[in-house]
Amino acid sequence: MAFPNLVPTSRSFESGDYPVKAFKAQSGSETRILYGDKRTNMKMSLTYSNITDANAALFFIHFDSETTGTFSPFEIADNTRLGWTEHKKYLGANDSGNRWRYESAPQQVQVRPGVSTVTVSLIGVLT
Repeated sequence: MAFPNLVPTSRSFESGDYPVKAFKAQSGSETRILYGDKRTNMKMSLTYSNITDANAALFFIHFDSETTGTFSPFEIADNTRLGWTEHKKYLGANDSGNRWRYESAPQQVQVRPGVSTVTVSLIGVLT
């Protein structure tokens, strides 16, 4: 089963950085070495407000069955970026050679019987 194909109601995104190692001399001068050409450690939090409990369950099924929790990386559909109109290619791991994995288990809050809000925290990783 793929990551649920639902459009989130809100998102937050941290763009990560390129892998860099800094070395400081006793004099205080610094040398920096770039260790890759892809951004890593991107973070994205997706919130799905007021969805059915059946749709909420899809996130837990994906977390348990497809990714073994936070272990396996996966790809997400472009619909997670719907609503972002400028520079969408910079707003996701897929376009920079990364995939996503769960940073933690999905969180669910029941709004009323049969309706929940789910928050998913993801981190971009090179594969």
